[in-house]
Amino acid sequence: MSDISYDFTIPNLGPCKVNSPIQLSKIEGDFIANYVTDDEFIRYKLDTTLDQTCVELSRSELLEKAGPREKIYFNPNHVHAAIVTCGGLCPGINDVIRAVVRCLWNRYGVRRISGIRFGFKGLLPEYGFGIQQLSPEVVDDIHKTGGSILGTSRGGGDRVVEIADAIENLNINMIFIIGGDGTQRGSLEVAEEIERRGLKIGVIGIPKTVDNDLSFIQKSFGFDTAVVKAAESVAAAHMEAHSQINGIGLVKLMGRESGFIATHTAIASHEANFVLIPEVPFELDGPKGFLHYLEERLRSRHHAVIVVAEGAGQDLLESSGGTDDSGNKKLADIGVFLRDKMAAYFKSIGMHINLKYIDPSYQIRSAPAAPIDSIYCERLGNNAVHAAMAGKTKLIIGLVHTKFVHLPIKAVTSKRNYVDPEGSLWRDCLDATSQPILMVNDKDAFLRNSKNKQKK
Repeated sequence: MSDISYDFTIPNLGPCKVNSPIQLSKIEGDFIANYVTDDEFIRYKLDTTLDQTCVELSRSELLEKAGPREKIYFNPNHVHAAIVTCGGLCPGINDVIRAVVRCLWNRYGVRRISGIRFGFKGLLPEYGFGIQQLSPEVVDDIHKTGGSILGTSRGGGDRVVEIADAIENLNINMIFIIGGDGTQRGSLEVAEEIERRGLKIGVIGIPKTVDNDLSFIQKSFGFDTAVVKAAESVAAAHMEAHSQINGIGLVKLMGRESGFIATHTAIASHEANFVLIPEVPFELDGPKGFLHYLEERLRSRHHAVIVVAEGAGQDLLESSGGTDDSGNKKLADIGVFLRDKMAAYFKSIGMHINLKYIDPSYQIRSAPAAPIDSIYCERLGNNAVHAAMAGKTKLIIGLVHTKFVHLPIKAVTSKRNYVDPEGSLWRDCLDATSQPILMVNDKDAFLRNSKNKQKK
């Protein structure tokens, strides 16, 4: 993290005067789970040096703990809650929906829970998607399948006034918005519009990004499942490559701007020989380019496995320059590009290869959550409900240093989370793959160009 200060204050809709129906304890040692108070925090920065150990903490250093409060803002009998899922699919969406519904219903006694169909577009009248009523009976088994029981879509989040109109007209008191970076920016704008109208409606974000690229948050749900499934593809690529003469297995994984899935998969599998991610540029040609090192690997070991994140090497390709419905830059296909470049290179030097290209992205996105993700989703959903019932708004539930906390949407969406090329995670990935630290021909010139780009 940089030295930039963030305001981690969480807004409240008003004073909490209603006794929570959840019968918990305030006493340590009585074997009954305890309430959480608004005076409980954790530090967001753990790294320090010996001369900084006694630095006075400011509000910008503290994150509010999540969990059930003794006093809540909303009377459960008057609550109309809504859930919406936006953006691409991700393992665990149904698990989160299930957790939110069951916690509202079973713990707080809320009986009016609406599922908004197909993302933000489900709140726009012209689409006519309608509302799905949710209850434990509806959601009890949905965690066994992938996808979203509510459906999802990209776009529509910029129609802030119309979305706020729909929320107001439906008499919704709290809305749980499951989505990634773009979705949460849209949810903040909706929350601000609701605030301008003087409405007491809680907007709670639940972070969904399989790329794990939201700042401050330890991990996003679905990420662990993605790594499990990606490792299976890498294992298949390795078996194919190892069984062929000069076999090459090329696996393209998700990761538009952040290479966490590719990096974690390589470490987990120990079968990847090269990992290419957006954060670490590389060159194809020349004596210290990727193709040369790949040739060396084939001549010495006769097989190779390459894992590439979808956003890697974009400087080497021609992009259309357009954006998708979520406002994300459309990427050129690095997988197909590398496949064709490798085929042409080895043909030019008269070296036989057997190349297999695997893109499991949509199989991963649509998979049911692995047990570790299911646990995480359950806890995310429960803590989101506790926050909403306590009248909190404009926040995202996140895991930070193994603790669930409330994070302002504004802070979380202020920047992306990236793999640090100089950090320990990438260092461990290099150890797992034994690939060159930097695949560029003129390191000094490369660093100069990088610094000039940063200045611009």
